[in-house]
Amino acid sequence: MMPNESRYADECNSQPEARSPERPDKMEEACGIFGVYAPEEDVAKLTYFGLYALQHRGQESAGIATFAGEAIHHYKNMGLVSQVFNEEILSKLPGEIAVGHTRYSTTGSSLKVNAQPAVVETRLGSLALAHNGNLVNTKELREELTRRNCSFLTTTDSEMIAIAIGNEVDQGKDWLEAALTAFQLCQGAYSLVVGTPVGLMGVRDPHGIRPLVVGLLPSTSTRPARYVLASETCGLDIIGAEYLRSVEPGELVWITEEGMASFHWAEKPQPKMCVFEMIYFARPDSVVHDESLYSYRMRIGERLAEESHTDADIVIAVPDSGVPAAIGYAKKSGIPYGEGLIKNRYVGRTFIQPTQAMRESGIRMKLNPLRDVLAGKRVILVDDSIVRGTTSKKIVKALRDAGATEVHMKISSPPVTHPCFYGLDTDTQDQLIAATKSIEEIAQQIGVDSLTYLSWQGMLETTGEDINHFCSACFTGDYPITIPENVKRAKLILEQAKV
Repeated sequence: MMPNESRYADECNSQPEARSPERPDKMEEACGIFGVYAPEEDVAKLTYFGLYALQHRGQESAGIATFAGEAIHHYKNMGLVSQVFNEEILSKLPGEIAVGHTRYSTTGSSLKVNAQPAVVETRLGSLALAHNGNLVNTKELREELTRRNCSFLTTTDSEMIAIAIGNEVDQGKDWLEAALTAFQLCQGAYSLVVGTPVGLMGVRDPHGIRPLVVGLLPSTSTRPARYVLASETCGLDIIGAEYLRSVEPGELVWITEEGMASFHWAEKPQPKMCVFEMIYFARPDSVVHDESLYSYRMRIGERLAEESHTDADIVIAVPDSGVPAAIGYAKKSGIPYGEGLIKNRYVGRTFIQPTQAMRESGIRMKLNPLRDVLAGKRVILVDDSIVRGTTSKKIVKALRDAGATEVHMKISSPPVTHPCFYGLDTDTQDQLIAATKSIEEIAQQIGVDSLTYLSWQGMLETTGEDINHFCSACFTGDYPITIPENVKRAKLILEQAKV
């Protein structure tokens, strides 16, 4: 079995994407995935808009594959969704089924050849797979597939999952049986959308670490209701689909002309959704546990105010991710909320690097302080997390330069002390500031008058759900899926971390 090369494979020999000399001081997401079964609709255009709404989950590359009967059409390239696709390209992607992906690389370099969906040829036709997450047994899986004489086009774990399914199909299984058998070879975090000539799959690993939801395009007089899969509900909203439910941990949904069937394939699923999806990654208008994440983020701001009151004149946020928590903090504390930092929303990702003098002057390209709001004020600054502390230090300096007399930083999550192995691009442990420094030392390094983090209990109790149903390993080091030693050594380089 050979992976199917795109009709645009001649463009795949691109060089690695240029990286900023200073990476964003945030955990970065792996990707967003989308799928639709709608024979009466322009599925490529629906997928384009679904990916557009999921752009925050990955900005390196984007791709769409469509199925028109037995024929597959696909296109992928480096860049934002709006840069990769146009009307002409979308018009060349006909079909009844579509799979889409927007990527931030965690396994495999940032090259066009590693962009998704991963497409593989089998005896039953092509399959296209979009993956959000990260396998922890990539080395072992590749060795097993190599033993089976499988060939690889890319360096991604996502392609390995697609090849594993295809290999099982080539051994005589149907699509469902092949997929369920292949998942037994995979360990780690994976939410998947898989397109085939006859149907669309949505899958979550037994812990459900990464999200995946199902929606319905409304029925009309000429067609029944059709199903949509997306990483978040905001991907449904943009195309007018109604949120139905989440795909459950260890569940496979199979969508065909007959409707949607459900298969619970994991023997003992143990829900462990990434709590950082709640705090930062997912869009605030996305629905999780039957409420918008904006509501949850406001509540953790309120809890932060309960746990740490500080006298001040104004509460401001690091936009945009710190805004709901800052509003919640202001509401609970009684301190007025205001805008102290204005975000340039058109920065995007640029290949043009600022000069060294510009870098040293701070972060004015993305955030600019309001002097007349801040001058002479004792400021509470709310953000969702501190990873390395480099950006926080520049923001604090900018606030002081604008005339703030005191800066008290409040973080609406606990200290990040451990790297993620389940689909987030995090530094090695020695680069995580809270793994090597006390809270007092961090405060001194970033230049604030005081620094307070939300407690681990406060973060989880505020969800209103069973606190055991979340993965919070980046705060505790308690990994729900065993990490092989060779993988662990790559990031967990400290013998003992402050937790």
